[in-house]
Amino acid sequence: MQITRKVLGIVLLMFSGSSTLQAAEDLETIKQRFVGDWDLVSYVQFPVDGAEVDMNYSGRLIYDAFDNMTGIGMPRDLPAQAAEANTQLRQGFAYWGSVSWDTTTSRVIHHVEGSPMVPAWVGGDNIRHYEFDAEGHLKLSLKNADGRITATLTWRKLQ
Repeated sequence: MQITRKVLGIVLLMFSGSSTLQAAEDLETIKQRFVGDWDLVSYVQFPVDGAEVDMNYSGRLIYDAFDNMTGIGMPRDLPAQAAEANTQLRQGFAYWGSVSWDTTTSRVIHHVEGSPMVPAWVGGDNIRHYEFDAEGHLKLSLKNADGRITATLTWRKLQ
């Protein structure tokens, strides 16, 4: 009986250590999938009325191997808008910071350290729900407090 308990204890310890190791490997695998330069394919908003809105943006996203990120994007027609405007236009997004992941909920958390376009973001977290589609695109979705997706940015990895 005593030997059986010891063996059971060892087996349980092995499995719990193995699942912790597996979770760490999964995190490392996820991190490696993020690392690199990404080009914005689409930015779509989903208003409450259900009508999908293509924001017609271009942008770049960079994740480095040291858990940092930089993201920048703007409307494709911003240069034309600026040429016609009498005032300086401020549209788009630009921010950087450190990154952490929650692989159990498929969330990447951008810990904003700088944001010239939206200074109120500095010191906060931009939480994105991630998925990789069959083509290898990275989809980052924003959700409201009710869990409804309000926008999705789709990124293509540059080679």
